[in-house]
Amino acid sequence: MEVSDAELRELVRAAIAARLARLEPPPAASAVHASHALLPLARGGDADGLCLIEPAVRCNHCGYCLSFGH
Repeated sequence: MEVSDAELRELVRAAIAARLARLEPPPAASAVHASHALLPLARGGDADGLCLIEPAVRCNHCGYCLSFGH
């Protein structure tokens, strides 16, 4: 079976396009879920005080108070 240069180029382009289509993430996968967002709460230093979530302990800057709890 003889294949012309133009037909070979078209086959290679089609194969590359098919491979690239499988490598691209779907559009929804690139979106950040709302549970990963952080709230705009000012952070203090280690000597600033108690945890906002558990006031019986000192703040260890875990970031839980900046999230929606997820």
